[in-house]
Amino acid sequence: MRRVAVPETGKKMKIIGSMGIHYLQRLNAANVPKELIEKGQNRVIEASLTLIRERAKLKGELLRALGPVVASSSLLGVPLGHNSSFLQGPAFAPPRIREAIWCGSTNSTTEGGEELNDPRVLTDVGDVPVQELRDCGVDDDRLMSIISESVKLVMDEPPLRPLVLGGDHSISFPVVRAVSEKLGGPVDVLHLDAHPDIYHCFEGNKYSHASSFARIMEGGFARRLLQVGIRSITKEGREQGKRFGVEQYEMRTFSKDRDFLENLQLGEGVKGVYISVDLDCLDPAFAPGVSHIEPGGLSFRDVLNIIHNLKGDVVAADVVEFNPQRDTVDGMTAMVAAKLVRELTAKISK
Repeated sequence: MRRVAVPETGKKMKIIGSMGIHYLQRLNAANVPKELIEKGQNRVIEASLTLIRERAKLKGELLRALGPVVASSSLLGVPLGHNSSFLQGPAFAPPRIREAIWCGSTNSTTEGGEELNDPRVLTDVGDVPVQELRDCGVDDDRLMSIISESVKLVMDEPPLRPLVLGGDHSISFPVVRAVSEKLGGPVDVLHLDAHPDIYHCFEGNKYSHASSFARIMEGGFARRLLQVGIRSITKEGREQGKRFGVEQYEMRTFSKDRDFLENLQLGEGVKGVYISVDLDCLDPAFAPGVSHIEPGGLSFRDVLNIIHNLKGDVVAADVVEFNPQRDTVDGMTAMVAAKLVRELTAKISK
């Protein structure tokens, strides 16, 4: 990946993202007992999980009282951007996507007629407080565990199923891990992206947004991984794909692959289907507000056709890599992300 000068907004995000770590280093330098720091961190972690647990419990109780509902999408925001190799604006995405979902310029009905105003179709359990946790010196190993635990808390309250708002693509690893562990086995993953995100350890960061699917496949959390929309792939990306048996569908052959991809049948013999949508799978004409602009991508209708026609039990999904700092002044990409969330909601809820 070519290195690009980081804009001023990206520099500010890097500074903000490292504040918690620097704060912890200062405490260590001041000889503050390690046990004291760990106790404080544990309290913050428990408070964070308690809020998500109680919100999920409330929404689950509500839906069980309303009934009958087999599955209902529940939004969970993960505003994490520091594992991005370029810009860190995706940390600001969840509130912008929520704002666009309920924007008065459109209605709250999916293309299939589902009403998002009906809590049996869509609920919201809030955000994992990523920056607050990092401000307390919580490292990425623990942070990834907290994200996984938050997803499991949502799944503890049937009929809720997590629809996760990123955030950079590093969040897909802890989310898929949680879904697989909670369901007791691997899932099939449909991954729409310009990049395969399967580097072994990009720039030395095992949790890089460019390495998330390597972690997923290493962990055995996915049986099949289908990557669609690929048009920026290196030699390592292809080698890693072969190593893990990934089905990579590149844009240069999309016209040939279209019929197959628009009639997928996944999830048989495993615990269901997970869908991960990186907004840069779309051509930048449709979604300019992304960190990595890659021309020659999917149209918005291409993506909807793939999702709408997919046959399988969708147990969870994520929408990632929306960067509000690069969006148009009228929030075009936010509306694109919101539309994807709407249609994924319809795919999950039943």
